[in-house]
Amino acid sequence: MTEGAAALPTGRVDAEGVVFVRLPSGTEHRVGQWAAGEPAAGLAFFQRRFDDLAAEVELAIRRLADGKSNADSAHQTSAKVRAALVEPSCVGDIAALLLRLDALDDLVRTQRVAATEAKKAAKAAAVAERVAIVDEAERLSTSTQWKSTGERYKELLTDWQAKPHGERNTEQELWKRFSNARSAFDKARRTHFATVDIVRAEAKLAKTSLLKRAEELSESTDWTSTATAFRDLMAEWKIAPRGNRVEEDRYWATFRDAQEKFFAARSAALDVRDADLKGNLATKEALATEAEALLPVKDAEASKAALRKIQERWEKAGHVPRNDKERIDARLRRVEEAVRNSEQDRWRRSNPEAGARARSTVELFLGSVLKLEKALAAAQASNDSKSIDQAQADLAAQRGLLAAAEAAAEEFSS
Repeated sequence: MTEGAAALPTGRVDAEGVVFVRLPSGTEHRVGQWAAGEPAAGLAFFQRRFDDLAAEVELAIRRLADGKSNADSAHQTSAKVRAALVEPSCVGDIAALLLRLDALDDLVRTQRVAATEAKKAAKAAAVAERVAIVDEAERLSTSTQWKSTGERYKELLTDWQAKPHGERNTEQELWKRFSNARSAFDKARRTHFATVDIVRAEAKLAKTSLLKRAEELSESTDWTSTATAFRDLMAEWKIAPRGNRVEEDRYWATFRDAQEKFFAARSAALDVRDADLKGNLATKEALATEAEALLPVKDAEASKAALRKIQERWEKAGHVPRNDKERIDARLRRVEEAVRNSEQDRWRRSNPEAGARARSTVELFLGSVLKLEKALAAAQASNDSKSIDQAQADLAAQRGLLAAAEAAAEEFSS
């Protein structure tokens, strides 16, 4: 080789800085001129151009194989790279790259065949979905659940209209079956409602009987049993026959008035009772304040003993007004939960098995961090920017997990 020149099996730079690439035929092709430095640097510059093309092909193959790209996009990449190799402006193993392009083109053809088959399968699936709709429609044609079945037919029609189209003749035959089933149900429903007057008469008899019982109960002062009786009446009301809308509204208004009359009287009586319970409420307010003074819990055993004495006095204090019960009980529950949680936390910290698991987790993540640090060092040594970025990201994630595991393990050692 002449002084001031550089060469590789795939190309060379002559003494005048002219860069050549070796073609698959064995001949050379001039790709450019290098006058910016050492010939070896020029050769490396044109090699990087080739590496960029090769990387683009490999990425297209991998993305297509992984289902992250489509055949058209991959074909465009292949055409672009092939065009660039007609008059190459890079230095590299062009024959090998052409073989990889052939592999990419084979994969494109395979994917296109698969897409065609998928379309056929989609049409077959569309027919199957419509058959399922028709089968259900025919099963429902003899249903006597008029409201729910009528709604279901609407849903089935909406589903039918939303489905993709398949073979025309098959679809028309299926539509005919669907339409006939729906018509049969509609005819039966019209026949049913032609006799609805009988049902309305039954509804009137049942509702007037319930109304009479409700009006009798509205005068009762047996608050507990009568409230239960009204709940039972409501359950009977819900299963009784229904008349037309106007009649039902009138019946319901009368029933509700009787109900409200009783519950208003009960509420007034309970309000009087609640006034007598104000003293109990004051006692429990003071006990709740005493209990809350235990927070935050520092000594689980001492707090538990003190809370037990408060609970005993709480029980002796008796009932409080019903509107205050949930609020005052909630104050004590918060303290009880805090003491219970403190006990559980104390037990957890003293659990040797949990401590061992925490330390084992730290060792596991520490091993992963050391492994990734070595991978990062190797990537930096090879100056592989993509591998460096990936290793740095993985290492940051594992270091975060290690820090969390060390913090957890520290709880058991403290």
